[in-house]
Amino acid sequence: MTFIDTANRLRRFEGPSSDEPAPELIDAGFAWEIADAPYLHHGLNVADLAHVLDLHHRGIIPDAAARALLDVLVEAYHTDAAEFPYDARYGEPYNSRERHFVARIGDAAGWLHAGRPRREAARVALRIVLRRLTAELVQRTATFAECAAVFAARHRDVFMADQTYLQQAQPSTFGHYLLGFVQPTLRDCERLLTALGQINQSPGGAGCVNGSRLLADRTHVADLLGFDGVIEHTRDAMWQIDCFVDVLATTASVMLNQSKLAEDLEIWSSQEFDYVDLDGPFTRASVLMPQKRNPYSLSIVRGSCGILIGRLTGFLAVVKSPSARSDNLIFAYGEIPRALEHSAKISALMRGLLATMDVNEERMWKVLEDGFSQATDLAEHIMLAAGIDYRTAYRIVGETVKTASRKGLRGIDIDPGAIDEAAQKLGYSPLSLDPDELAIALDPRAIVATRTSSGGAAPEIVAAMAKRNAEQAADQATRAGKQVARFKQVEEDLLGRVESFLARR
Repeated sequence: MTFIDTANRLRRFEGPSSDEPAPELIDAGFAWEIADAPYLHHGLNVADLAHVLDLHHRGIIPDAAARALLDVLVEAYHTDAAEFPYDARYGEPYNSRERHFVARIGDAAGWLHAGRPRREAARVALRIVLRRLTAELVQRTATFAECAAVFAARHRDVFMADQTYLQQAQPSTFGHYLLGFVQPTLRDCERLLTALGQINQSPGGAGCVNGSRLLADRTHVADLLGFDGVIEHTRDAMWQIDCFVDVLATTASVMLNQSKLAEDLEIWSSQEFDYVDLDGPFTRASVLMPQKRNPYSLSIVRGSCGILIGRLTGFLAVVKSPSARSDNLIFAYGEIPRALEHSAKISALMRGLLATMDVNEERMWKVLEDGFSQATDLAEHIMLAAGIDYRTAYRIVGETVKTASRKGLRGIDIDPGAIDEAAQKLGYSPLSLDPDELAIALDPRAIVATRTSSGGAAPEIVAAMAKRNAEQAADQATRAGKQVARFKQVEEDLLGRVESFLARR
């Protein structure tokens, strides 16, 4: 190895560079991090206040330095992020904060580093931000679910032909259809509440990778910040990502469910279907075509789902690196909060849209009445009444429907003679069905009334299911609301401790 090779190798051990950062690094890297400062600002202030109190509690930081630091930190706490001197030239938000505090109180600001790398400050700050946003997302999403359940109960008797592949399937009700989106929402809310419990664990006192000799008891700062516990392994505490994958994936699931509903409603609000009509404030007019009022809200929901899928995919792409790499979370500081924040807005949008939407009951019934969605029930009726196997009944009904459709008839127009004709055409004997019993078997309302098993479409089943779902959603919203209130109280208590300390001058 040459002297030059050795010198170049040893440059890694020379400590921080005395050179200014490259403009390209500032533009491509530091500017990205500073753009996320508005999301981390509040959490960094809260984390710093607790860290100083923890250091003083242990007798590490002198009174005078603690007072000086707490003074500027309280000032920063009450300063909007847009007014704080964050500057991309200095790197990530923590560095701008350090320069500002040094400019204000000199070397006393250096105590803020004791026992804690800047990475830890950002990790704590991120969790402080995400726990509130997660709880707020549960509130908004559960409120959407409650609204949808109430709307479903109100429309439990609105009959429609349910669809698969946009083709008529079986008679059902709009209420039953809508409840199919409520239960996935409730499950997602439970997942988010579980993720909230994982996010609200403290990485404080973890040091760089193996802990800190200065902060042997890590529970004190966790208690100050209202965390439910401590992430035990210090290396895991610094580099943990699975809880963030959980919350992002579940948030994407929330959006996927709402996007499916939005796509259906967009199709159904068309002139061709005319099943639903969105209230004016949730639409946008065409500037060229006077007759058009577009379901713009639904486009926002569908597009937002794509954004969330992208953010989840992007996060998974950057965290697949080897362990203990900064890029694991540099890109998460803004991306995850933005995802949760936007998803909460979309849930609120969908709630407002549903609460004001009109359902065209007459149109839904007309389409149901004109079709053949009772074909499955007809085949089952033939199987039971004639004592033949279902496959044979299926073939007879298929032939009956084909002939009736070509004659311009509807499902409810089928009579015993049409069925006998189809049976004989296929080589079977006439079935001679009772016309009164056949009429009941073909009646969409009577068909829906038979769906009394658990989760079925019978109106009384839908009403009971909707009531339970609405109660569960209300409970989830209440639980999340209590968490939001608790986090707010934790910060008020922390500020109270700081103010009490500062008052003892």
